[in-house]
Amino acid sequence: MASVNARNGLLYLDFRYKGQRCREYTKLADTVAHRKRLEKVGTRIEAEIILGTFVYRNYFPDSKRADVFEEYDQKVEAARKSEAGEEAEDSTPTLAEFAQIWLSEKQVEWRDSHYKAVVGTLQAYAIPTFGEKKLNDITKAEILQFRATLAKDPLRKSSALKASTVNKAITPFRMIMNEAAERYDFTSPFLGVKSLKIQRTDIEPFSLDEVSLFLTKVREDYKAYYTVRFFTGMRTGEVDGLRWKYIDFERREILVRESVVQNKMTYTKNDGSQREIFMSQPVYDALREQHKVTGGQEFVFCNRDGNPLYHHNVTRRIWHPTLRYLGLKRRPPYQTRHTAATLWLAAGEAPEWIARQMGHTTTEMLFRVYSRYVPNLTRQDGSAFERLILTGLSEESENS
Repeated sequence: MASVNARNGLLYLDFRYKGQRCREYTKLADTVAHRKRLEKVGTRIEAEIILGTFVYRNYFPDSKRADVFEEYDQKVEAARKSEAGEEAEDSTPTLAEFAQIWLSEKQVEWRDSHYKAVVGTLQAYAIPTFGEKKLNDITKAEILQFRATLAKDPLRKSSALKASTVNKAITPFRMIMNEAAERYDFTSPFLGVKSLKIQRTDIEPFSLDEVSLFLTKVREDYKAYYTVRFFTGMRTGEVDGLRWKYIDFERREILVRESVVQNKMTYTKNDGSQREIFMSQPVYDALREQHKVTGGQEFVFCNRDGNPLYHHNVTRRIWHPTLRYLGLKRRPPYQTRHTAATLWLAAGEAPEWIARQMGHTTTEMLFRVYSRYVPNLTRQDGSAFERLILTGLSEESENS
């Protein structure tokens, strides 16, 4: 995907086009506003590349690469016309052509962030390999070989892709081919092609002692932020995008109504994520203190410009350095959500209540993911059964 970087204080776009890495420099100073502006340009470029409508010169008229790509396109078009004179015309579109149709139809269903992610995934993997091939010419064998190549020697990677990443790269390709097969009356080559099995990973929540240590030593201006994270189970985007209008001190509730994704406020992950979280005393006190600092701003936790925190910066500058300083195991900040769940369970709170606090529609995930950390809650440590049989054996012995 296109990225915005800086060199000598000026911003430039870094993206790939027709298998080539392109860097186009601007005269824009490295500021937050200029970065956002250039990110929007990069998003448009990515979309046009995947849709096959990108014209290099339209964006970079003075670039030498514009001449190179135009010459390449002319050669490709000449070869296409020559080939078209020898072969019968086939109305089935290429993958790149149909991707344009499919994406335009799907865009209304998706969030902007998801749309950008799908465009980026197609551009990075399927389009470079199959973009110019007609849909009905793509075979199952080619897809299996493509998947194997991703797993062994992935594009622009120094190590093999994980199974989950390979599945993510294949998923939009699969959706396009299945939809095209139905529209153009051919058998989808994905028939019988299963997703790779993903190895289960364990969560790594903090103990209450570790939470206490972290909150004691973390930078003072982030103490309230991490108190809320550890004791509410809010997702990163939910807490970073939290507005004061959703804080109800009288009812001691946090109303989760929005989330910030890629610096843009949007709807929560799903309908079930719309919820009211009870403020425990530490959370209530932390938000009262935070209100003294940012109460005049729109967002509860914000930067000096009043905008939501950029979680990558917070993770790099605050989270990981604090863990290193305390000698705690390195883990992603999302583990604060898992920590809240395990602490609630360990305290004996009702699973149904916990599920509502977490934004889950059922308690299934609680018992599937978290129960092993709190054996005494559900008596799944075998102690209840042991007491039963020992009592029974003892009574039997006395009666005999």
